[in-house]
Amino acid sequence: MLKLGLIRERKELRDDRVPFTPQQCREISDKYPDVSIVVEPSPVRCFTDSEYRAAGITLTEDLTDCDILLGVKEVPVDYLIPDKTYFFFSHTKKMQPYNEGLMHALIQKRIRMIDYECLTHKDEQRILGFGIYAGIVGAHNGLLTYGKKFGLYQLPAAHRVRSYRELIQAYDKSMMPNIKIAITGSGKVATGVLDVMTKLDIEPIEPEDYLLHDFDYPVYTHLKGADLYARRDNDKFFRDDFHANPEAYKCLFDAYVGQTDILMNGIYWEESIDRLFEKEAIKRKDWRISVISDITCDIDGSVPINSGSTTIADPVYGVDRNTLERVAPFQSTKDIIDVMAVDNLPNELPCDASEYFGVHFEKYILPELLKPESDILRRATICENGKLTPDYEYLSDYAY
Repeated sequence: MLKLGLIRERKELRDDRVPFTPQQCREISDKYPDVSIVVEPSPVRCFTDSEYRAAGITLTEDLTDCDILLGVKEVPVDYLIPDKTYFFFSHTKKMQPYNEGLMHALIQKRIRMIDYECLTHKDEQRILGFGIYAGIVGAHNGLLTYGKKFGLYQLPAAHRVRSYRELIQAYDKSMMPNIKIAITGSGKVATGVLDVMTKLDIEPIEPEDYLLHDFDYPVYTHLKGADLYARRDNDKFFRDDFHANPEAYKCLFDAYVGQTDILMNGIYWEESIDRLFEKEAIKRKDWRISVISDITCDIDGSVPINSGSTTIADPVYGVDRNTLERVAPFQSTKDIIDVMAVDNLPNELPCDASEYFGVHFEKYILPELLKPESDILRRATICENGKLTPDYEYLSDYAY
């Protein structure tokens, strides 16, 4: 019998998401007789304790007899149960300084840490994540910000509605002005952004036409791969080479800053990859971007004027183009760029995001847990038995 425990989210910044909905817990228990699920009570989940009870799922404060513990965000060190297998987003693979203490604790408590972010197919394509809902909410928030900034239209805040379906109903009553939107990225985040564009009847335009023409209706262009990067030595793009040698590539976004009203940024970024632009670029006379939805949300990263993440309750800040200082948002002037930098966007639609996540966990990961050996789980295991696994030994200075 494999016993799974859904743990309570305890990070200071509230997160309402869950790995499995009550209905999914029930369906898994029925479908897999050798799998049982218990749930730690929580006052903050998008699904209540009573909903889990109604689905016939046991709630308990004692998870010590569980084989695997499933969460969403990082588990505070004091609540880690030694010698257990955990699944959650640990945010340690990039040696994030704010989680160095967590990394030490995972080693010291001999925890088998399987990070959702590291669960991949053989071709390194991620299996699990909330990215599509980060894209949906990020796109929505970017459009909401633009409408509020210039008083052109109104959209409801995503966290004020019950579901994505309710947002779509609001889109049916909305008409966007003739704005130009640049979307960056090629993963699940971009998929979510593009879905919002479709729901709002915002037309796709090829990059070349986007740069050369204005339109009397709202448009977007989707920048990825060769549209966004080129080798410094020959101006060509090779996908595998870019992933292996990103420092050899320059970013081509410079051409779009004079033709874009809203930037929706969903690229994967690390320090070896060129930023979309440098800070001083926002002082350019031809700079047109007045709203940036930084869905990737790396501080001083691909969007260097991202000076810190924001909250769902207070999602936007302004950046003065002349002084580069952080100022109040929603000023109807193009001298102020409004930056939306919420770093837990899927939590604005937690029920939808949780259901999506649970479907994919059951489909792709649960069968791997029932195998004697799994390459998928091995690749995602950062540490176990008090040691880093071979794929993550590069974290040695960070972990010990």
